[in-house]
Amino acid sequence: MSEMDTREFEIDWGRERRTGVAEAILCDGKSDAQLQAIIVAAEERPLLLTRLDEERAAVLQGLGAGAFDYDPLSRTAFHGPVPAPIRIGPGIVCAGTSDLPVAREAARCLAFAGYHAPVIADVGVAGLWRLMRRIEEIRAFRCVIAVAGMEGALFSVLAGLIDAPLIAVPASVGYGVASGGQAALSSALASCAPGVVTVNIDNGFGAACAAIRMMRAIAAVDASGSHEAADTHVRLVSGQNG
Repeated sequence: MSEMDTREFEIDWGRERRTGVAEAILCDGKSDAQLQAIIVAAEERPLLLTRLDEERAAVLQGLGAGAFDYDPLSRTAFHGPVPAPIRIGPGIVCAGTSDLPVAREAARCLAFAGYHAPVIADVGVAGLWRLMRRIEEIRAFRCVIAVAGMEGALFSVLAGLIDAPLIAVPASVGYGVASGGQAALSSALASCAPGVVTVNIDNGFGAACAAIRMMRAIAAVDASGSHEAADTHVRLVSGQNG
């Protein structure tokens, strides 16, 4: 039996070309041996690793042929050559300092894709003045990722104040009925602010992927210099030919 037959993984190097979002390795659930084999197989090609704790990161450091950049707050790592972010990305807003690990995961995933995504932290609605003090800065973003735990009130409040697409990330921050992020998830899904897009609890990676697709669509319209692409889409959906 060949090495390919016995190997327990197959890295999808063509994913970014097909979808615009690069392959990522979820480290939860994988053994140390599997992660080490993945790093070695990647050679010097860039790879994003998520949900990687510090102890396991130390084992992987220096194992492969490429550089290794680990961030303990977000539990993410870059393997291989990752260029500095050069594109203006979405803004990331989080309700409390406790939400920063999830917000940072989104920011790191966006950085891996070449987007600079600033994080505006600790602007939860318990002190609404904090949010309003920075609202004009937030309104300048063309896409916003909002991270909040507890009751998730930030999602509806912020979505009612900006015109950019908003991606809600419920965080597992809170206690009692808010424990595990279920209350924040329900709040995001039941938001009275129309158009809020919601990803799974603590899923900063998923929010980043959604934002990348939005930013790519926005960039395509910008590059066309007109609304021709959007008009074509409307005609196709409505069945019009002219």
